[in-house]
Amino acid sequence: MQVKKECVAMLLAGGQGTRLGALTRKVAKPAVPFGGKYRIIDFTLSNTINSDIDTIGVLTQYQPFDLNQYIGNGQPWDLDRLEGGAFVLPPYQKAKSGEWYKGTANAIYQNIDFVDRYSADYVLILSGDHIYKMDYNKMLQYHIAKGADCTIAVQNVPIEEASRFGIMNTDSDDKIFEFEEKPKHPKSTKASMGIYIFTWAKLKKYLIEDELNKASHNDFGKNIIPNMLNAGEQMYTYDFKGYWKDVGTISSLWEANMDILDNDSGINLSDSDWKIYARNTAEPPHFVGSGAKISNAVVSEGCVVQGEVVNSIISRGATIEKGAIINDSIVMPNAVVKAGATVNHSIIGWNAIIESDAKVGSYQEKAIAGEWQIAVVGPNVTVASGEVVKAGAMLEEDN
Repeated sequence: MQVKKECVAMLLAGGQGTRLGALTRKVAKPAVPFGGKYRIIDFTLSNTINSDIDTIGVLTQYQPFDLNQYIGNGQPWDLDRLEGGAFVLPPYQKAKSGEWYKGTANAIYQNIDFVDRYSADYVLILSGDHIYKMDYNKMLQYHIAKGADCTIAVQNVPIEEASRFGIMNTDSDDKIFEFEEKPKHPKSTKASMGIYIFTWAKLKKYLIEDELNKASHNDFGKNIIPNMLNAGEQMYTYDFKGYWKDVGTISSLWEANMDILDNDSGINLSDSDWKIYARNTAEPPHFVGSGAKISNAVVSEGCVVQGEVVNSIISRGATIEKGAIINDSIVMPNAVVKAGATVNHSIIGWNAIIESDAKVGSYQEKAIAGEWQIAVVGPNVTVASGEVVKAGAMLEEDN
């Protein structure tokens, strides 16, 4: 007999992440390296187990191999459980063919049997492409106390930025009476974080009805939430005041990495009370040469640093040769920056090589229209000796 779980988490990790360009050409966005030793998905997986929710379905679709291999049996996150644990859930395979997930709601619909298997009272819907620390159990207890059918995590954003988000308009008790998707004239600053808790029996009903509607986009934001709101269901917001960033663009991915280096940003990866776990291969200790200069940087295990590194993230296994200069940049795993090369305001993809005396990116005082002009050298790309890669440029591996 299957053990009953009060709450089952469903992590939507199948998105392509096209705005990350070269970084997601061959891997899913949640599998992109972050912070020197992590992947983006590590934050959501770690939040789940830290919140004492030990059963999670990870819904994969686009370029799933690397992500599936990374999650494995869930052991690094203490999700290798006999009763529960982490489960990779690709699109449902029928007798003759598979059916792609048509939208976020359809992805959960295709896995109704997975949630039912645990007789769950509640289901937590998550995305695998956000950087944050959050106690989902506190949100669950809030949902239960409110007698809610749906609770949506929100974060207050500046009013001038509110038109970029799905905005929840609520009464004084935080009950939602209106949902506006990217409104030109927002009435509130409560931006949806894409984190939902549903009472499962109620959500299951709406998922089935939505699937029968051939005109539906099969999407939570476009269909399920508006349908529940129109039907008068009990829907509330849950205010989250901690650090949270959607890393869906090159600029925001760079910013989130830089926030690790800022003590006032609110994202602390050294907090022993809320650890972020990751699957990491064994690496030797990092080595810093006698002539190296390092200032305000993360230097991960397995790195060799002989050059100058300022305000940057140097990921595991990377090499910075003597005479190389790295400023305000992210060097991803196993990349090599050779002697005399300079890297400014850039992201260097995994296994990339920056040959001697090449120049990648340029120094910037501030973002333009909210976006930093970050140069990107894609995974496995080699920048030739003496080559110049301009700010905002993106180099990709030939197919």
